Amino acid sequence: MPNDMLNIALPKGRLGEAVYERFEKAGFGCPSIRENNRKLIFENPQARVRYFWVKPSDVAIYVERGAADCGVAGSDILLEYSPDVYELLDLGLGRCRMAVAGRKGFADNTERALRVATKFPNIARDFYMKKGREIDVIRLNGSIELAPILGISDVIVDIVETGKTLLENDLEPFEDIVPISARLIANKVSFKFKNGLINALLGGLEGETK
Repeated sequence: MPNDMLNIALPKGRLGEAVYERFEKAGFGCPSIRENNRKLIFENPQARVRYFWVKPSDVAIYVERGAADCGVAGSDILLEYSPDVYELLDLGLGRCRMAVAGRKGFADNTERALRVATKFPNIARDFYMKKGREIDVIRLNGSIELAPILGISDVIVDIVETGKTLLENDLEPFEDIVPISARLIANKVSFKFKNGLINALLGGLEGETK
């Protein structure tokens, strides 16, 4: 892709739309992105910017591999996969938390490994390793709340927004692990060779974030 444009990976969905509005206010708008079509790539040569929509969990891969110069990824993804990118700014969007949850009244039996169901095995292992607690990780990709209800795990480690889903399934959060929010990230090579453009974007976003 041309070197005179900033290539930005945006997460599909509501978060991506909120992020794009922030970018637009920062002076990096692209009118075609608001058109009703199925295109995935949008560009505005005047603003020297090109956007593309990708699955939220893939943003960091596109940035790390250099297909995108910048992108917006949740800090949960950055913590779980530790991509080799620069984290430039907390955008303050998509705020939630990573937490431990389980059935109401759960009592931990420390004489055996704690069974933990999660989409985030690295975050879970790191959290419990620091506590000196042995765990058995059960990797699941969806409906994590079912695991303790059906007895295949003792607790879950998952993202919690309002906690409503947990409560409706007779679960409750026990302990917060880390706050989560959307972060602006950059490819390390791009940050060197497109420093002016990236800093202009960063400066505009910092002004909108305050």
